[in-house]
Amino acid sequence: MKEFLLASINDAQEIFCIVQNTVREIYPKYYLPEIVNMFCEYHNMQKISDDIQSGKTYKLIVDDEVIATGTIDENHINRVYVLPAYQRKGYGSFIMKSLENMIAKEFDMATIDASLPACRLYERLGYKTREHCRRIGS
Repeated sequence: MKEFLLASINDAQEIFCIVQNTVREIYPKYYLPEIVNMFCEYHNMQKISDDIQSGKTYKLIVDDEVIATGTIDENHINRVYVLPAYQRKGYGSFIMKSLENMIAKEFDMATIDASLPACRLYERLGYKTREHCRRIGS
């Protein structure tokens, strides 16, 4: 069974672990260690907790286990992470479609910031690169 639900503050630690574990396992295939650390620092517990408390963060539950997360801020999709063991099974696409449907109720388009590991997923879903940016600091 699969459920996509608004996260509560009680989910903060579990969502933080999903993000951190995914970044630590997947991102070294694409980025230098310093960049991996930057992503981990950027997606810190405080930011995740703030987004949960603001009603922006969702969790994907499969067979009673939280395996993924996604966040929206108005029409901006952010922090979509699926635990590595569950990747390539359609869960990322499911989260994206769910968030897009929420956004479509109020906005004409959705925007995302894509890291290298997620670019192919976003392109398969029809997103186009508008610009390449370099983010310095958090």
